[in-house]
Amino acid sequence: MCTTPLRRQLAGASARPTALDALDEATRMFQAGQRIDMRALAGTLKVDRATLYRWVGSREQLLAEVLWSMLDKTIAKLRDAAGEGPVAAGIVTGAATATMANTGMRAFLEREGDLALRLLTTKASAFQQRLVARIAEVVDHDRQAGHLHSTVPDADLPYVLVRIMESYVYLSLITGDEPDATRASSVIHALLPGR
Repeated sequence: MCTTPLRRQLAGASARPTALDALDEATRMFQAGQRIDMRALAGTLKVDRATLYRWVGSREQLLAEVLWSMLDKTIAKLRDAAGEGPVAAGIVTGAATATMANTGMRAFLEREGDLALRLLTTKASAFQQRLVARIAEVVDHDRQAGHLHSTVPDADLPYVLVRIMESYVYLSLITGDEPDATRASSVIHALLPGR
């Protein structure tokens, strides 16, 4: 008799976990403020660590993917909720505010600040490159709609916005001050003047 994951689930047997299950569980752990531990994650999924590493790469690669998937979903929600007119400033500010408010992110920055900065702000992972590309899409939308007239060169604006966002989100690690969504918003709006 042929068995499939669906048939096993219908029969009460659990389907084998996948790489997507690993990402989902790691995201759950992160959002709960827990440290993502590969041994514990493998145990929860009931797979050996070699399988887990084959699925997700290193712990740092998994962390970068968790962080990106969370922020990308936040940006998508902000884009969906945006109304008519200029949207880039609201989306960039909203992403910064959501990041600052995320319990898991605050715990991660407090517990592993140096690693967080390396993964989120350098070429150690593709996180920043992906974020710059996503912000470029949002800025380009406003520009094409005639809503944006910034004096910052087009090629530089998405990168500058990301760096400003990072400066305020990771302020506690950079200067020791508390992250400040209001200050971030005023600078971001100044860089993205609408019509």
